Amino acid sequence: MELVVLNTSGKETGRKVTLDEAIFGIEPNQHAVYLEVKQYLAAQRQGTHKSKERSEIVGSTKKLKKQKGSGSARYGDIKSPIFRGGGRIFGPKPRDYRFKLNKALKRLAKKSVLSQKMRDNSIMVLESFNFDAPKTKEFINLNNALGFEGKKALYILPEANKNAYLSSRNLAKTKVLTYNEISSYDLVHAGEIVFLEGAIEKFQENLKK
Repeated sequence: MELVVLNTSGKETGRKVTLDEAIFGIEPNQHAVYLEVKQYLAAQRQGTHKSKERSEIVGSTKKLKKQKGSGSARYGDIKSPIFRGGGRIFGPKPRDYRFKLNKALKRLAKKSVLSQKMRDNSIMVLESFNFDAPKTKEFINLNNALGFEGKKALYILPEANKNAYLSSRNLAKTKVLTYNEISSYDLVHAGEIVFLEGAIEKFQENLKK
């Protein structure tokens, strides 16, 4: 399996890169993708929600009326959950939503997304580029040259590139990450995936570990 390397003008360079069939050509496992995306989103939750229970409400503990003889239901104190301002029954408490997945499943999830993107012709390889200074306009020109107008694009770099990151930061539908920062959520969320020429080999090696 091969892909042609494009230049920053969107033209073919004549070079090709070889893609591993075991990464880009498998039968996608949708459940594995679901689990890793769920794990990613769960880890983003703060889990700081909190409501007061009966024991935490400030108020009198005096019994509102006698237990028997009134002809109505039994009442406790004013902090009872049945009264306005009382405690909440089984309310939310601070918790950590994160959970673990084994590495093999996470690798399978990434391979599944990449294989599906490959089927959809949504993966390309771009020659390495660098900006002399952060310029959003240059990144917009790059997106336009690759035909990404109005599309979500994920650029995968072989190493951190501050100018490339700063140039893309103000573009809502463009994201720049290094090859070892990628999650299945990033791959699913992207409409088009662009590997820089130096990143594709590192990414494949990283996924085999």
